[in-house]
Amino acid sequence: MKIGELAQEIGVNTKTIRYYEDIGVLPPPDRAPNGYRDYGGEAVGRLRFVRDAQATGLTLTEIASILDLRGQGEATCHHVLDLLDQHLEDLDGHIETLHRTHDELLALTERAKRLDPADCTDPNRCQTIEAGAHIGAPSGARARHVHSKPHHH
Repeated sequence: MKIGELAQEIGVNTKTIRYYEDIGVLPPPDRAPNGYRDYGGEAVGRLRFVRDAQATGLTLTEIASILDLRGQGEATCHHVLDLLDQHLEDLDGHIETLHRTHDELLALTERAKRLDPADCTDPNRCQTIEAGAHIGAPSGARARHVHSKPHHH
């Protein structure tokens, strides 16, 4: 099958297929006498695997490592499990950070509701943001909300 047919079958564009060939995720296809790429059924299966593996969060480098092991005739179950475990660990860390940020924003919002807008007199700062500068910012960083004219929050 031609590259356009393969792209349509898998639901990717032809540039993606060429890129996968360039990085070695997809082996170069045979060429028809007219020079067109001629893909066999193996390319369909391999590209479906790449698409499905990416949907789990695996990177192309990780996917290539799985395909390399499979190409050498090795079992990949433990390798895949290690990769997925690492992704779960990373995701848990992100979730923890999001929960902390959520809680900090909730506390800041509740505090902001109690602030008196009349106290917001500095034209270069917003009392709401200044009070919660630590949210989402690196340690010691100060978030600032600059106003072109005094604005009350």
